[in-house]
Amino acid sequence: MTALSDDIKQYLVVTGNYWAFTLTDGALRMLVVLHFHALGYSPLSIAMLFLFYEIFGVITNLGGGYLGAKLGLNKTMNIGLAIQVIALLMLTVPNEWLTVIYVMVAQALSGIAKDLNKMSAKSSIKMLVASDQQGTLFKWVAILTGSKNALKGVGFFLGGVLLTVLSFKGAMLLMAAALFFVWCYSIYALKNDLGKAKNKPKFTDIFSKSQAINILSAARLFLFGARDVWFVVALPVFLSQVFGWDHWTVGGFLASWVIGYGVVQSLTPKLINFKHQINPSRAAFKWASLLAVTTCSLTLIVNYEIVLEYTVIIGLMMFGVVFAINSALHSYLIVSMATADGVSLDVGFYYMANALGRLIGTVLSGLLFQFYGLTVCLAISTLFVLITAAISLKLPNLNSK
Repeated sequence: MTALSDDIKQYLVVTGNYWAFTLTDGALRMLVVLHFHALGYSPLSIAMLFLFYEIFGVITNLGGGYLGAKLGLNKTMNIGLAIQVIALLMLTVPNEWLTVIYVMVAQALSGIAKDLNKMSAKSSIKMLVASDQQGTLFKWVAILTGSKNALKGVGFFLGGVLLTVLSFKGAMLLMAAALFFVWCYSIYALKNDLGKAKNKPKFTDIFSKSQAINILSAARLFLFGARDVWFVVALPVFLSQVFGWDHWTVGGFLASWVIGYGVVQSLTPKLINFKHQINPSRAAFKWASLLAVTTCSLTLIVNYEIVLEYTVIIGLMMFGVVFAINSALHSYLIVSMATADGVSLDVGFYYMANALGRLIGTVLSGLLFQFYGLTVCLAISTLFVLITAAISLKLPNLNSK
C-alpha cells in the first residue's frame, strides 16, 4: 500500500465504499419486494415503490455529474453514503406507517445515494489510466462493474436471509449501522479532490454535446429497460407465485444470477480482446443481436410452458451471460469516450440514460406482469433489445489498441 500513488489509494477507498454501498442497495431492493409482496401489495404497487428511486436516479446522474466535476468525487461519494443511511433509517418505522408514498420517498433518497456512488466510482477510473492504455482501461472498468454486480447479488441473498432471520425493521437497522461506520471512515480517508474539473463547469454542461455519447446513452437506455421490464418486479413475484418458492429461495436464486452476471462482466475483456482493432458499432450490434435471440427464445419457452421450471432457470442464466457482456462493453465505451477534464459530466449523462431505462423497465415490469404475465414482459424485453441493436449501428468507429 505504501508504494501506491495517492490517487490510487484514494480510488481504492472509493471502490471499497462503492462495494459496501452496493451490498445494502441489493439487500434493500430484495427486502422491499419480498416484504411488501408478503403484506399483500400488488405487482404494480410494488413497482410504484421504486418509481421515485428511478426518477431521482435520472435527476441525480445529471446533477451528480456536475457536482462531481465541481466539488470532486470524494465529496459526492460521502454525500451518497450519508443519504443512504437516512433512507434505511426511514424504513425502520412500524408497518402501519409504511404507506406507498412514504416508502417512495425513502426509495427516492436511496436512488439519489446510489447514483452519486456509482457516478463517483466509474468516473474515477478515467483519471487513473493513461489514454493510450485502452486494454487496461477495459479490464479496470470490467473488474469494477463485475465486482459491483457480484456484490449486488450477494446483497439480494443477504436481503432474503435478513428477512427470514430478522424482521424488516431489524434488517434496516443493521444495514444503517454498518453503512454509518463506512461513512465515518470515508470522511477520514478520502482527502483528494479526484475528478474535480480544472475548468469550472457550467450547469448546462450536464447535457452531453457529443454525438457518440448521445448514441451510446440511447442504446444503454433500451438495454437496461430490456432487463428491468421482467427482472425488477415480474420475476421475483413469478418465482414466488408460480413456482411456490419462499423468500430464502427467491433471494438465493436472484443472488446467484446477479453474482454470475458480475463474474461474466469481469471476464468480458477475455472475450473481447484488444489484439485487433475494435469497431464499437460492430461489437455492440453483434452482442445486442445475440441477446435479442436469447430473450426471444426465453419468451417462447415461457409462453408454451416447456418444462417451465427448468427451462426458465436455464434461459435466465443464458440471458445473464449475454447481457453481462453487453453491459461491460457499454461501460468501457462510455469511460473511453468521456472527456478527461470533468469526466463525471459525460459519465453522469450516460448513467442518466441508464436510470431512465431502469425507470421505464420498472414501471412496465409491474404493469405488464399484473395484467398480462411474464410472457408479455419478455416480449417487450426482446423489442427493447432489438432497438438497442439498431441504435448501436450508429456508433462511431474508434481505434483501440
